[in-house]
Amino acid sequence: MRKMVEKSLEEAFAGESMAHMKYTIFAEVAEREGKKNIARLFRAIAYAEFVHAKNHATNLGYVKSTEENLSTAIGGETFEVEDMYPAYLEIAKYFEEKGAERSFHYAIEAEKIHAKMYEDAKDKASKNEDIEEKSIYICPVCGYTYMGDEPPEKCPVCGAPQDKFVKF
Repeated sequence: MRKMVEKSLEEAFAGESMAHMKYTIFAEVAEREGKKNIARLFRAIAYAEFVHAKNHATNLGYVKSTEENLSTAIGGETFEVEDMYPAYLEIAKYFEEKGAERSFHYAIEAEKIHAKMYEDAKDKASKNEDIEEKSIYICPVCGYTYMGDEPPEKCPVCGAPQDKFVKF
């Protein structure tokens, strides 16, 4: 693939990915405000942006086997934990941006768990096995992730109560 086309696909992938996330967040706001049909519109168009991002990712060769995808995910999570978020956290501390500090701290703690979960899943995938069927719970405040019967009474990262966790 020509470099100019590859760069265009990468930029388009990033833009569509960001639009997908922003519209998903916008849908939550509209839902909270009682505007269910605007929320539905945001969610529908967010899905369209996801389709665009998926097409770009496929053309870039990002989508591979589950085991290869897990390796990619482990690399991404590890980079975030070891390099990206610690640097961002120091910048936020330097400028005394408490909201950003909290956001980066939450992300680091969650990404550590994600990397471990992906490593465990890759171990299973390398044996052509699936992971055990367990509920997965996400704290909606900080992203803390728990796999098992029920999450802790309070999130160990931010203190959110158990009943706020989102179950997958």
